[in-house]
Amino acid sequence: MAHPLVDQFRFTRHEWLRGLEGVTEEDGARHFGQMNCIGWIAGHLAWHEQRTFLQRPQAIILFPRLNEVFAFGAPMSTPSFKEMLETWQIVTNAAEPYLDSLTTETLLTDLLLDGKAVGQTRGSALRRITYHYWFHTGEILAIRQMIGGKDLPEYVGNIESEAPYRPE
Repeated sequence: MAHPLVDQFRFTRHEWLRGLEGVTEEDGARHFGQMNCIGWIAGHLAWHEQRTFLQRPQAIILFPRLNEVFAFGAPMSTPSFKEMLETWQIVTNAAEPYLDSLTTETLLTDLLLDGKAVGQTRGSALRRITYHYWFHTGEILAIRQMIGGKDLPEYVGNIESEAPYRPE
């Protein structure tokens, strides 16, 4: 059984995907002021997953482009929503064994890069990326409202049955 924080993270991913249901390639390319488009957000979350679950703990970089185009502070761009969602799926599938390996003990250990601590534990990194998803879920739903989206998902889905609280 996965660690409870991993269950909550997986629920968060599911809710993010629920917020993307019905997004078209055209919708995914829309920019409003300084807001990034949905396609960029999908690439950005793929970057964060690759960095947190693959690159730092395992020295795996599936998509070097993510580190160049979608890192925090990268310039605004308009990538293909479909391509970024496919990239996100590949990265998240590759992250699954790592997530399954996490225990309370490993979550308390420092996250390393090239053998050096990066300033956060694996548990803190997992919490940060979980909250990061929620931030961008709200942003995506705001974008979808601005482009006239109807019947959008309401916060928060069925957490009681899909990811209820449980002690470790």
